[in-house]
Amino acid sequence: MDILSTVVMRQETELKLISDAAKEFARKHIKPHIMDWDEAQYFPSEVMQEAGAIGFLGVLIPEAYGGSGLGYHEYVAVIEEVSKVDPSIGLSIAAHNSLCTNHIYQFGSEEQRLRWLPKLTSGQWIGAWGLTEHNTGSDAKGMNTTARQEGDEWVLNGTKNFITHGKSGDVAVVIARNGEKGDNRGMTAFVVERGTPGFGAGKKENKLGMRASETAEMVFDNCRIPDANRLGPVGDGFIQSMKILDGGRISIAALSLGIAKGAYEASIKYSKERHQFGQAISKFQGISFKLVDMATEIEAATLLTQKASELKNQGKNVTTIGAMAKYKASEVCVNVANEAVQIHGGYGFTKDYPVEKFLRDSKLCTIGEGTSEIQKLVIARKILQD
Repeated sequence: MDILSTVVMRQETELKLISDAAKEFARKHIKPHIMDWDEAQYFPSEVMQEAGAIGFLGVLIPEAYGGSGLGYHEYVAVIEEVSKVDPSIGLSIAAHNSLCTNHIYQFGSEEQRLRWLPKLTSGQWIGAWGLTEHNTGSDAKGMNTTARQEGDEWVLNGTKNFITHGKSGDVAVVIARNGEKGDNRGMTAFVVERGTPGFGAGKKENKLGMRASETAEMVFDNCRIPDANRLGPVGDGFIQSMKILDGGRISIAALSLGIAKGAYEASIKYSKERHQFGQAISKFQGISFKLVDMATEIEAATLLTQKASELKNQGKNVTTIGAMAKYKASEVCVNVANEAVQIHGGYGFTKDYPVEKFLRDSKLCTIGEGTSEIQKLVIARKILQD
């Protein structure tokens, strides 16, 4: 066996070990509580601490800062396996990893990394990331939250909404406007710790799906933070955010794949067990063709996500391929979850089977971290450029 084959085999073995660990984590810590958490909209912060203890909250962060020091293939495997059981927890782990924690790692100084990352990667602290506002979803450059510099301090005022862990997060990366609206060099990134005067939580959203992943407002009322909490140069916040979202789209693609695979596997199982007219419904062409379409679309989305992950590991630009992976995988997961309910028939419309929750959870994937329409705009700019 040549050296390259040996390396590939070792990588595949390591990836399977990580995937199996994530599967066991989901089976032990998540599966028994899924519907209780969903019904109560309970965010299980204790499970996040468990995830941190085994290295799932700092997958992409080097070991020097308490992370696991792994790559995007391993990260995708973790998010997929967790999301096959409960996408809500997959979403929370993804947001903690790729948004808050990764933003500090990518753009923080060495002092800032050492200050915040070990608490985030261990699960001692839960991270949030604030870009979106009530009137500035896709139009992030029109944000109203402001940052005014006063000596060695910054004063933040405004409200961020639809923020994962907006209420329970111990620390947040926040993008605020220090210049004119619409100026992509007029926004700056800051780290704000919970307990800072003037930093509070607002409304917690009552959601269709992803109900165990907390989504809430973050409110800033004359919130003063030291300049030492600024991430990178003044005016660089929007540019940083767009780079963070490139990786974040791979996260949502992984989340989408987990949902799609979970719904597909449930459908395979049900179609073999459910009998009508003297045979398993999987024997009927109408059902088997649905399963074929589901399997084929999942495979296509998987390959796009794997390509985006590999390019990200190589440090190459993933803006376009990441948008393609996120767009394809998110649309696939909605379609697969919808067909899974159809295959289950009346039972698919009840909470006795997992597919109704997969369907509710799936829709967020076509919206969060850039809608499908925004992904099309990103892709169109690339394929139509001169």
